Amino acid sequence: MSGLQVSRLLVLSGYFGLFILLLLWITLLAPPTRVPVSLVLLLFVGPLLFPLRGLLYRKRYTHAWTAFLVLIYFTHGVVEAWSNPAERWLAVAEITLSLMLLTGCVWFVRADARKNAS
Repeated sequence: MSGLQVSRLLVLSGYFGLFILLLLWITLLAPPTRVPVSLVLLLFVGPLLFPLRGLLYRKRYTHAWTAFLVLIYFTHGVVEAWSNPAERWLAVAEITLSLMLLTGCVWFVRADARKNAS
């Protein structure tokens, strides 16, 4: 397996895993009580929809800025893990998936740049 294939596997599994985790977390596992679920879905899952096409079509630029976008989800997971013991396992899953996506995006950009340079 080449570096590009490994990075694609990390990117897609991290992206779709994070997407599904957030959908389940917000709607079924621990829905918010004070704020409408639709608003929380829009704020948390909505930004993940922006890079979808570029990630699927292997755009290097999209992978680069997705690495910055995913830091928001990493930060959210760390804060939730620290402050909310009841949902710590969900937060650890969010941290893991966001790190997979971040690592995959960085590796993809590096591997794609090397492939195009030679």
